[in-house]
Amino acid sequence: MAPSDATAVLILSMDSIGARMAGPGIRCWELARVLSTTCRVTLAAPTQGDLSPAGWRVVPLTLSAASEIDPLLADADVVVAPSFLLADYPQLAAVDIPWVADAYVPASSETLASNQLADLPTRLARHNADTALLNRVLASADFVLCASERQRDLYLGLMASLGRLNPYTYDDDPTLRRLIDVVPFGLPSEPPVRTRPVLKGVHPAVAPEDKVLLWGGGIWDWFDPLTLIEAVDRVVRQRDDVRLFFPGPRAPFRRRVPTMAMHQRAVDLSDRLGLTDRYVIFGEWLPVEERANYLLEADIGVSTHPAGIEARYAFRTRLLDYLWAGLPMVVSEGDALADLVRERDLGLVVPPGDACALADALLSLLLEDDPRGSRRAQFEAVAASLTWERCAAPLVAFCQQPRRAADRLAGYDVGAPLEQLTAYYEGWRVMRAFKALKGWQERLLGVFRR
Repeated sequence: MAPSDATAVLILSMDSIGARMAGPGIRCWELARVLSTTCRVTLAAPTQGDLSPAGWRVVPLTLSAASEIDPLLADADVVVAPSFLLADYPQLAAVDIPWVADAYVPASSETLASNQLADLPTRLARHNADTALLNRVLASADFVLCASERQRDLYLGLMASLGRLNPYTYDDDPTLRRLIDVVPFGLPSEPPVRTRPVLKGVHPAVAPEDKVLLWGGGIWDWFDPLTLIEAVDRVVRQRDDVRLFFPGPRAPFRRRVPTMAMHQRAVDLSDRLGLTDRYVIFGEWLPVEERANYLLEADIGVSTHPAGIEARYAFRTRLLDYLWAGLPMVVSEGDALADLVRERDLGLVVPPGDACALADALLSLLLEDDPRGSRRAQFEAVAASLTWERCAAPLVAFCQQPRRAADRLAGYDVGAPLEQLTAYYEGWRVMRAFKALKGWQERLLGVFRR
């Protein structure tokens, strides 16, 4: 328990917290837990039932009235909120306490992929709104969190164009780590423990000796479960003991994350190939406390996505679950964690959209004598480097000594550089036109002198 004079930190969540949580809710919960050892923490979020965590306070949010957070802001020394929440609580951009914007989900690339099935006017409207929101976040936050160095480079580019890379922020810290730093999704410091069987010998379609492929999260529109299902169709022609399990195809907080079209497309393909309820199983979102049982019972973790810019800046939280459980994996190349899988021999990496290569990789890993045991040392080393306590260190340091960004503290208007550039450009155009006229004047005078 933090002392009574410790920093008062308000964490806002756009995801529900409770027995069944998705990645954003888990992230807020874990950051609250880590921060509560040195700060007085209030976690405000849509809630599932009564929650009484030890060490911090939980306050329910409706996400429907901007004014509902005003009393919480009045009692806080610093506020931590996902970048998306600026749309619900616009006062965050002008709040008089330091604001930490959690931008670990790269909205600029993810929403391009998630909206691709909509009609063009809808896509453009959503894109313009998302871009305006992200620009507002990056222009006004005192400290920005991202999930990887790739994401940080992306955001630094955006922030440079908005004027946030300026003499004030540079003099404060030439590395800009005091303005934006990496706080990835983390792992529990304790290894998972299996408490009961959940699939093998329990589910009617899964025999005790079967091999389970685990898709460790939702079926979102920016993933590619279709290639995986096609690969499984190839695999089961060679061995009948393989089962693909989707434990949470739809998000638990459907008010904010509705069922996506890709979910039905996956079900339809599985049905068409005759795999559903025999080789491919669609379940429901797992309670958090059951997650370890499924991870430890599975034989291979899988994650597949199409090629694209979304993958480059993604940080797949489901792969972190595989890391925590020491679960060998087969994943699509293209994102930062796929690079880690390849570099540390945590499984196999395949080209996106290649069902043949994916099937071959699955069969290869299944043929190994002990794929999990042979990689135990690598998994343990990686997991130890990604505990929540390690990952959250930059945020903990900030909250222990919260500060306004140097340019915001100085009253620097980040909109001014754009206006100055426009004025300079307009002035340059006038001067160029004047020089052109002067050139023509000299040529005409030369003609007359002849």
